[in-house]
Amino acid sequence: ANCGLCTVWVDGTPVLSCSTPAMRVEGKKVTTLEGLQKEAEEFAAFLGGEGAEQCGFCAPGFVMNVLAMVRELEDPTEDEIKEYLAGNLCRCTGYAGQLRAIQKYLAWKKEQEA
Repeated sequence: ANCGLCTVWVDGTPVLSCSTPAMRVEGKKVTTLEGLQKEAEEFAAFLGGEGAEQCGFCAPGFVMNVLAMVRELEDPTEDEIKEYLAGNLCRCTGYAGQLRAIQKYLAWKKEQEA
């Protein structure tokens, strides 16, 4: 329960599915990565563009947490971004590529909304 790989949304909030008993989600909306395919593909392109998706282990958790962050925070600071990603284990990088990808993705999202 410390890698972030199994992150899903329960009623829009990121949770680790590996440590969430099924009875706690009864009657709630559970969203997986597959339920966010279009948005996930958009953000994954930024991860790939920054070389931040080397082995792919951390990508599902990063995607789920970043997309939740986008919905919850209007203009996150670097510290807020890091807080959202604190539970995601990346085995390949020093997280700099992920941070760059997120910042570029957020800037791109702003342009799309303008």
